[in-house]
Amino acid sequence: MDAQLDQALYAKRQKIYPRQVHGLFARMRLTGVVVLMGIYYLTPWFTWNDRQAILWDLVARKFHIFGVTFWPQDFIYLSALLIIAALSLFFFTALAGRLWCGYACPQTVWTEVFLWIERKVEGDRSRQVKLAKGPWNFQKISKRTIKHSIWIGLSIWTGYTFVGYFTPIRELGHAVATFSTGPWQTFWIFFYGFATYGNAGWLREQVCIYMCPYARFQSAMFDRNTMIISYDKARGEPRGSRRKKDPGALGLGDCIDCTICVQVCPTGIDIRDGLQYECIGCASCIDACDDVMEKVGSPKGLIRYTTENVLLGKTTKILRPRIVVYGLILLSLLLIVGYRISQRIPLDLDVIRDRNTLYREVDEGWIENVYTLKILNKDQKDHYYRLSTSSEIPMTLKVDTDEIFVVAGEIGELIVRAQMDSKSLQNQSMEFEFEIASIDTRNLVATEKARFVGPIP
Repeated sequence: MDAQLDQALYAKRQKIYPRQVHGLFARMRLTGVVVLMGIYYLTPWFTWNDRQAILWDLVARKFHIFGVTFWPQDFIYLSALLIIAALSLFFFTALAGRLWCGYACPQTVWTEVFLWIERKVEGDRSRQVKLAKGPWNFQKISKRTIKHSIWIGLSIWTGYTFVGYFTPIRELGHAVATFSTGPWQTFWIFFYGFATYGNAGWLREQVCIYMCPYARFQSAMFDRNTMIISYDKARGEPRGSRRKKDPGALGLGDCIDCTICVQVCPTGIDIRDGLQYECIGCASCIDACDDVMEKVGSPKGLIRYTTENVLLGKTTKILRPRIVVYGLILLSLLLIVGYRISQRIPLDLDVIRDRNTLYREVDEGWIENVYTLKILNKDQKDHYYRLSTSSEIPMTLKVDTDEIFVVAGEIGELIVRAQMDSKSLQNQSMEFEFEIASIDTRNLVATEKARFVGPIP
């Protein structure tokens, strides 16, 4: 009884050997792979103003994206971009199903590359199956060794590129060549490489079926108007093989039960069984079925992108409440974030009071407060700044220099002694503002509120 239960709960994995397919969607998928892999592997090598174009420098806490540098104070923009990414996933899923999974997910992209390498080394699907079932002879060992060596090499290069987004990639290359990488750099190169090798080379569809949470909650975003890949049962049933002639004469549907749609599926499902959460929307079955339909002289589209409403003979509604809501929220966020980034001032000011003494009395009855100003130059070039203040009561500022010079990407520090006539104090604590403005660049201004403290009037 226990053995039967174990067998029911833990089915042994049957390795899937997807058959190669050609067609419109296969070309779209290939284009996506080439573009996305190109972006990933080439971007770290681009330079911008004598600096790596995209570099997330965690040590210096600076995030360089072409001509813009983001600091920890700009974390709100990262949060907004993550929210936009999530809403985009919801929007496109509700509109057209699992487009992300089928064409842009890293698991799909790298699995496609690993499958291509496997086919080049071991041959097509039938040869791969034959090799797997055959004995461990010289041919099998040599092909498996070559395949895994290429996989491992690509995986290590993937890990190296990943770390190159956080450490200048040319410096990282020199460190790797001289075996002088740091412990964290070494760890992440091999960890990310191992993850790539394991996920794309071994786990493959298991990641999509069992590990990816998106496969579980996608149904919450689907409705009868969502574009999905579906088999037209009304047209295809009953199934049966036949020669190239009118299937209606035999009382059969258009499906010849060749199972090629199953053979090309990277997750090993039969699309003819209906919509399944394992389907990643890659459309391989569409290309395969269209090719078969063309050969047997039947119209294409037995398996196609469609909606449940179309299959039921109803009208599909593209503009429906959830699409409108997702779209409006997404558009609003994009406009707001875009505007905020375009109006972002690359200057920040922080005011720290002297905590040892709230105030001190100086000559002629004047009260003095001491502040430390931290001036963060978030721009790409050096600047000279001038300090001023806005206060309803006349205030005198005493500083060591009239012009403060701060190097690009650095923090300048300035000690300020603010003095005020005690007779002018109406309250024990009065709010005012420090203002720091660039001398050489217009509208580069930052303000920060502070409090002037004195004795009780």
